[in-house]
Amino acid sequence: MLRWLIQRGVVVIPKTVSPERMAQNLDVFDFALTPGEMAQIATLDAGGSQFFDDRDPAMVRWLSARRLDG
Repeated sequence: MLRWLIQRGVVVIPKTVSPERMAQNLDVFDFALTPGEMAQIATLDAGGSQFFDDRDPAMVRWLSARRLDG
C-alpha cells in the first residue's frame, strides 16, 4: 500500500516503533508497481472508512465536537 500511495503522489507517514517494520516501510523506493498492479490495487477501495462513516452527519458533528486537552 505504501508504494501504491507514493506512486499516486500521496504523502505517507507510516507509524511504527518496530525497527524491522521501519526498515520494511522504507524498502518501497527500489521498485515500481506496473500500471496493471496500480489498477488492481485501486479496485480494493471500498469507498469508505474502516473506522467511521465520514458522510454521516451525526458522526461528523460528534467528531467536530472533540477537543484535545493540552
